[in-house]
Amino acid sequence: MASNGNGEFSFASGNGTVAPAANGNGTARNGLAKIQTQKKDNGVCHDDSTPPVKAQTIDELHSLQKKKSAPTTPIKGTQGGAFAVTLSEEERHKQQLQSISASLASLTRETGPKVVRGDPAKQSDTPKVSSHVSHHHHFTPTISVSDSALKFTHVLYNLSPAELYEQAIKYEKGSFVTSTGALATLSGAKTGRSPRDKRVVKDDTTQDDLWWGRGSPNIEMDEHTFMVNRERAVDYLNSLDKVFVNDQFLNWDPENRIKVRVVSARAYHSLFMHNMCIRPTPEELENFGTPDFTIYNAGQFPCNRYTHYMTSSTSIDLNLARSEMVILGTMYAGEMKKGLFSVMHYLMPKRQILSLHSGCNMGKDGDVALFFGLSGTGKTTLSTDHNRYLIGDDEHCWTENGVSNIEGGCYAKCIDLSREKEPDIWNAIKFGAVLENIVFDEHTREVDYSDKSVTENTRAAYPIEYIPNAKIPCVGPHPKNVILLACDAFGVLPPVSKLNLAQTMYHFISGYTALVAGTEDGIKEPTATFSACFGAAFIMLHPTKYAAMLAEKMQKHGATGWLVNTGWSGGSYGSGKRIKLPYTRKIIDAIHSGSLLNAKYKKTEVFGLEIPTEVEGVPSEILDPVNTVSWFSLYIPFPCSVLTFIINVISESYMWLQWSDKNAYNETLMKLAGLFKRNFETFTNYKIGKDNKLTEEILAAGPNF
Repeated sequence: MASNGNGEFSFASGNGTVAPAANGNGTARNGLAKIQTQKKDNGVCHDDSTPPVKAQTIDELHSLQKKKSAPTTPIKGTQGGAFAVTLSEEERHKQQLQSISASLASLTRETGPKVVRGDPAKQSDTPKVSSHVSHHHHFTPTISVSDSALKFTHVLYNLSPAELYEQAIKYEKGSFVTSTGALATLSGAKTGRSPRDKRVVKDDTTQDDLWWGRGSPNIEMDEHTFMVNRERAVDYLNSLDKVFVNDQFLNWDPENRIKVRVVSARAYHSLFMHNMCIRPTPEELENFGTPDFTIYNAGQFPCNRYTHYMTSSTSIDLNLARSEMVILGTMYAGEMKKGLFSVMHYLMPKRQILSLHSGCNMGKDGDVALFFGLSGTGKTTLSTDHNRYLIGDDEHCWTENGVSNIEGGCYAKCIDLSREKEPDIWNAIKFGAVLENIVFDEHTREVDYSDKSVTENTRAAYPIEYIPNAKIPCVGPHPKNVILLACDAFGVLPPVSKLNLAQTMYHFISGYTALVAGTEDGIKEPTATFSACFGAAFIMLHPTKYAAMLAEKMQKHGATGWLVNTGWSGGSYGSGKRIKLPYTRKIIDAIHSGSLLNAKYKKTEVFGLEIPTEVEGVPSEILDPVNTVSWFSLYIPFPCSVLTFIINVISESYMWLQWSDKNAYNETLMKLAGLFKRNFETFTNYKIGKDNKLTEEILAAGPNF
């Protein structure tokens, strides 16, 4: 390159000759426009099209890319006016780190590890021993004689979804961004909960308070064994270069919310809990302080099989006295969610608050409905209604002020998910959502929700505000209707029945549905499944205690109980037909509107259920199971649109007639009644109410034969 002395340059061509310089009129001799440059005093030329960046190095340029986002509001409780005290960012971070270090303290050391905020991959985040404290946000406890005291544990505190995406994709194998922007992850060998490995410390208090023994989900362990597992988890977490810490809330009711701290080793777990718990505002995070409950998720590290009570390499341990939970040997994130739900099932009743495993929605007039149901009953589908506000899909509290969602997100099943069947869930799976154990196209990253290669229990976790009609904050007035859902594959329960209080308690304690089990030769028979309070795996107290609280609140606030069968009619599975979803929706609509309260009713035999004689939009023939039978199948060997149309019209109008064999109906009815009675024997010895009167009323509300 050469200059002509006027600030104009010509460039050497590839053969060593010099290209033509520009002429005097501002145009190069080859017809191209001349590049305008200016020569500075130091002789260096630059392009004047944009001002240069204010950075001397690439690191300085990267530092300009991100701006600080620390809260600056005063701490609550400090003096106001001219004497108001506002903590500096450094002091606030120091307090947070002191609290986190205390959480990670082990039994062998009186203090926790040295902790510092930031990613260890950025070396500037790790303070040197000789560096001045004021330059770094870290906390160093008194040094004890151990290797862990010689290192810093980096704390990634309440990271945003974008930051957690970066951590997961960079460091966690099996993490990918799907075509819709969700984070796809793997939970390792465990793709579901491990209820047989979940244990609760049995001490002087819990020995009397909790439900132990036959039928109980609570498996006991002693205090010493818990502390051994806690030490193992804490030592593992302290050995890592970095840990993720989430400080969040449970329960949208501000008077009864619980502060939760989750310490984990995976970005996947941190993002999952970011979605499932209630996310604090920057102002709330300033004054978070000491958590009410702490989870130590060391799921990548197994428990010691030689430790007392251990039956596998997995252990999920609850210590209610210490307000702590330890997870070893499983990376399935649902253990954290349901572990906290168990804690709420213990803490809330102590405050006379009823904790419920239910969906909840609210009409435009403020009428609230609770939906109880096991897997496959339609709880999520029926509680998600475009004409009503969603308060929550899974966990709730019923207080003196009304209902409140415990969580800040939804945890939906994904198997066979489609846009047509579940548009709200489909659209919620976007940036920020977590997809567990799904299968996707390696090139397009499009998810195949029908693929069960990893597991059938594929899941999506997303913030509740991703649902368009979610009510924020997730609270509502006292429920007007309590709907118990059952998928009766025996085909003998009516599509809907109105329950009195005793019947509501009986069916709430029973928690019935039926599963369809296959055999090797292809014959399928319904199998009854009972789960106390529609969530036996998570309750801590005896089921009758929750039932008594439910009846008391229903009576006080005038709520009506309903049993809705979303299963079969006209025969059992294989001979009958499943009740159409539009019919069930019509029934639910009639419950919401109050019109079903004014219907005429008749009582069934054996179960003694009150069933309406008619419901708008529902064939009257199907309302009493004894009068129904499924429409026969027709085979059309050739295309015939007119004939098909006629058959469809006929089948829609007359598909329900009666059981073809009344004796078969009666036998099936008695069989199911016997299963109910056998299941309820677990609860008959537990006395509730004065002089055991309430227990007797509940037993009388069951099937009589």
